[in-house]
Amino acid sequence: QVQLVESGGGLVQAGDSLRLSCAASGRTFRRNAMGWFRRAPGKEREFVAGISWSGDTTRYTDSVKGRFTISRDDAENTVYLQMDSLKPEDTAVYYCARGGYNSGINIWENAYNSWGQGTQVTVSS
Repeated sequence: QVQLVESGGGLVQAGDSLRLSCAASGRTFRRNAMGWFRRAPGKEREFVAGISWSGDTTRYTDSVKGRFTISRDDAENTVYLQMDSLKPEDTAVYYCARGGYNSGINIWENAYNSWGQGTQVTVSS
């Protein structure tokens, strides 16, 4: 069983940057699509960014396009989410998730079979 641990969240001001990390232990995600989701208070958990198992394709929700970048380093079993030009509406708990073996990017959370505990990102005005 894979274990995912997110880190890098914190309290920042609008316009600042953060880089979230997701480190895996146990089974790796070498051939698994990986995704970042977030849940803001009172809202459903939503897809933020995804990356294919090969790392050659990515997908982003419209609200973060041009500001967030997902990447992966399979040698270190780590997925990153670079978050630039942060806005107050980005405030949420951010979760790292692993998709199925040899799967493609999926925006629906039920396509992912392992989740981290989440890391809080708070962006002040």
